Amino acid sequence: MVTQVPPTRREETPVRIGALAPLSAPGWAEAGQHLIAGLELAVDEVNADGGIAGRPLELLIRDTGADPQRAAEAVAELAGLGVAALVGEYHSVVARAAAARAEALGLPFLCSSAVIDTLTDEPAHRVARIAPAQSHGWRLYADFLLKAGHRRIAVAAQPSVYWAAGTGILREHLAPLGGTVVELGLPEHEDPRALCGGLAAHEATALLLLVGHPEPAVPLVRAVRADPRLGGVLIGAPAGQPEFASWAEQLGADGAGVPFLRYLPERFGPLGTRVGQDLRERLGAAPSFVGFEGYDTVAVLAEVLRTQGVAPEETAAAWERTAAAWSEVAVDGTRGLIRFSRTSGTGIWQWAWPPVQIADRDPADPGSFRVLHSG
Repeated sequence: MVTQVPPTRREETPVRIGALAPLSAPGWAEAGQHLIAGLELAVDEVNADGGIAGRPLELLIRDTGADPQRAAEAVAELAGLGVAALVGEYHSVVARAAAARAEALGLPFLCSSAVIDTLTDEPAHRVARIAPAQSHGWRLYADFLLKAGHRRIAVAAQPSVYWAAGTGILREHLAPLGGTVVELGLPEHEDPRALCGGLAAHEATALLLLVGHPEPAVPLVRAVRADPRLGGVLIGAPAGQPEFASWAEQLGADGAGVPFLRYLPERFGPLGTRVGQDLRERLGAAPSFVGFEGYDTVAVLAEVLRTQGVAPEETAAAWERTAAAWSEVAVDGTRGLIRFSRTSGTGIWQWAWPPVQIADRDPADPGSFRVLHSG
């Protein structure tokens, strides 16, 4: 006897969303976990509220491992699987590769956390971003340094287009205001204590670590803290490394008093408060700003899909409708009203701007944070 299998109703067919995140080394897996937690929380809420025209959202998650080529291949794979859009990614160099491939394929990409200004080499119609542009946050960070009395600033940076962009932003912003940026060499496999001599010789009052975590950030912090010549030097990490629990676990008191950028409001409204509580339960720890970026990404995309509609199988025409809606969307996110515009210097659809804080871990209690400046 032949069993007749009933056809799948359209209402039961999931709307698939491709999601990129660093979930393994050398990627910053902790950031990736927070990002995925935010994405999944928002997907669960959308589905509990009836999904998209009765169809559930489904995340197809791919681990980029901080590898641009791996990310580009994942984008092509996900496009072939008929996803409605692409979301996520934390590392800027990886997001650049993903954005380029998505734009070339016609696939809408809503980037959650990567901040490098030039996310695409050419203006892109299909790429939008929740996170702020690097220049916006890092200029605020430079202003904070000046107000704190730091005008001779040293930078220890690993080779990367992202770190190089950050150094350039700092130098360009500080120079007209009387500040200088000194680049210290950071050769591979060198004893981190060697950097301390250069730092002392340049008489810098602040050292910014534009490096990966935990290596070489953790040994560099320990070396500077242990050097008696550098007791008054401020260590800074604008890219946000101290936000995550592993920083405090590995550095303890040495990791306190290191200012970093994060994208959170001074006070959360009801939505942000609730989402923060739910993320804490999922993560078993305080959520970082990356978790909120993930949640806001799906909240925005769900609204776009509701208003533009989705096809049974995603097509170039459906992708084009979604991309065309970036200019029209307005969604109350966890950190404010999200709208996109064509912001100068980015070439993409950009939320201008999420709230920005400069915070550090409190030296009196490294498990808690102090907000030092808001912008």
